[in-house]
Amino acid sequence: MTEATRCGYVAIIGRPNVGKSTLLNYILGMKLSITSRKPQTTRHQILGVKTTDNVQAIYVDTPGIHQRRGTAINKYMNRAATSVLGDVDVILFVVQAKQWTEEDQAILERLKGVKVPVILVVNKMDKLASKKQLLPVIQELSAMFDYADIVPVSALNGVNTDVLEQAVAKLLPENDFIYPEDQVTDRNMRFLASEIIREKLVRELGQELPYTTAVVIDKYEEDTDLVSIHATIFVESNGQKSIIIGKKGVRLK
Repeated sequence: MTEATRCGYVAIIGRPNVGKSTLLNYILGMKLSITSRKPQTTRHQILGVKTTDNVQAIYVDTPGIHQRRGTAINKYMNRAATSVLGDVDVILFVVQAKQWTEEDQAILERLKGVKVPVILVVNKMDKLASKKQLLPVIQELSAMFDYADIVPVSALNGVNTDVLEQAVAKLLPENDFIYPEDQVTDRNMRFLASEIIREKLVRELGQELPYTTAVVIDKYEEDTDLVSIHATIFVESNGQKSIIIGKKGVRLK
């Protein structure tokens, strides 16, 4: 008897810089969502698809949720991160081991009103001095909410990500696959190229780079062994333009 297929949407949420994008990239086996040490690097909801045997998990990597008020783009990213919660089948709430914050608590309060199973993903377990520290952390976190499961992982090294995927698969509904089995994302190459350029800007410039910087691909051409990309980087001032270009254009080389 053929086993029924399972398919559904999985939201990855959490405060900025807890490793959501790193986790998605490892699960998919490719760099789909950009990463950096700077919070709020992910600006869009990134859709990644992982199909294994009879299971298709459709992951949505959301921008980090934070409490700081300010720019319109921060408000947009918070709305983008929370708008998906009622429309998915599973929620992965990513936190950092031994670093529970007010932002984590605020996200948890939002989850209490959502009727979707939540898996708590305790990331960066590799930063703990020993595995003995993990049990009290899990016990403390499990007392806060009725989680469907709690899975400690190291997204950077892929430790326990297979266990997490198994936990997700058990919670997905029986459904036909939505995407072809070989499809990994709904994003086109132009979008991925713009995200790669934005990641390089963030990594190179760090805190000098404003969140409002945007990248638009003007031309994308693929040849047999060459990809030609023409991009425009939008900034708010000439001062920001000078930072990105660098002295004598050194950063553009």
